[in-house]
Amino acid sequence: MNAKKTHESNTEFGRSTSELLILKPEGYPLSGMMDEYPVIENRDVFEFYAREQWNGYVARKGDYLFDRRMFPDFAYRIIDVEPAESIIGTSTSIIVTEEENGLPSSAEIKSSVKFEDIIGQELAKQKCRLIERFLEEPERFGKWAPRNILFFGPSGTGKTMLAKGLANKTDVPIIPVKATQLIGEYVGDGARQIHQLYDRAEEMAPCIIFIDELDAIALDRKFQELRGDVSEIVNALLTEMDGIVERDGVCTICSTNRIYSLDSAIRSRFEEEIEFVLPGEEEVIMIFESNVKTFPLQVEDCNFRALAKKANGLSGRDLVEKVLKTALHQAIIEEREIVTNKDLENALAKLGRKDTPQGPSELYV
Repeated sequence: MNAKKTHESNTEFGRSTSELLILKPEGYPLSGMMDEYPVIENRDVFEFYAREQWNGYVARKGDYLFDRRMFPDFAYRIIDVEPAESIIGTSTSIIVTEEENGLPSSAEIKSSVKFEDIIGQELAKQKCRLIERFLEEPERFGKWAPRNILFFGPSGTGKTMLAKGLANKTDVPIIPVKATQLIGEYVGDGARQIHQLYDRAEEMAPCIIFIDELDAIALDRKFQELRGDVSEIVNALLTEMDGIVERDGVCTICSTNRIYSLDSAIRSRFEEEIEFVLPGEEEVIMIFESNVKTFPLQVEDCNFRALAKKANGLSGRDLVEKVLKTALHQAIIEEREIVTNKDLENALAKLGRKDTPQGPSELYV
């Protein structure tokens, strides 16, 4: 049967390789039912063949992939892909889950992010050495293991990257989850998924569970009207973090950019809080210099120091996604072969300046 292709081959300009692909089995096109759902007995073999047959396809959330080799014409829907609209490659981690929210509960995920990719945040890196030693030799720590760590700071400062870099450096799997993914359709779904998440991490231990945007479920009650399902999720998470069920070799890292709005019951469970800060002038220069080297166009000699002085209050993600990318795209639109200092200045001017929070009463946004 010739199923319609929903992905282009690897010919599109500027796309990166998929780091993570989460699929949900949908069934055979003719029956539209799951009565013949194929059982994946060896996930390593499935992942190998899946990468081989879909290598070069652009993965978009909501699109379908059709099996051609293991279970011919069986359809899988893409629940999530990281980065968005990236290309499936030989290093892509592929997960099959029956959960609609795409929680990665059935395969281990290896990170390709390196510490060297993260510019600045030296204090945060230094504090992560303890977690690094724990993941390398969890048996040495016993009950003194660093099990619950909180990353906090402005959005775009590298919290997720550092968690992935830590997993890569210690060669352990990392299970990344956005807190919003834990909110199920029915009361009880989220709590069940929390426990399944930790069950899976324990099987892969040593392992990192990384919960991003923790404030989505853990806001102080004075900031939100707590729904019953969210309350159950929080209680399940507290149970796991308290170690009532022993999870040897599992380290939970959560991140938030609204630390002062977190529920005190949740915040008290973290043994260590690690702050991420906005880049200083020298770090901004390093971000500019390292990223323009990857531009597909030439870059004229730019005064990065002068630009850095105008970039006060911007995060690393702002600099890459809203300044450098905007400048590059402008040159491409105008069909020029060179990105100029003026392009970067214009991108900065459009973005404007952001002010840094001044005190603990301010929320990171």
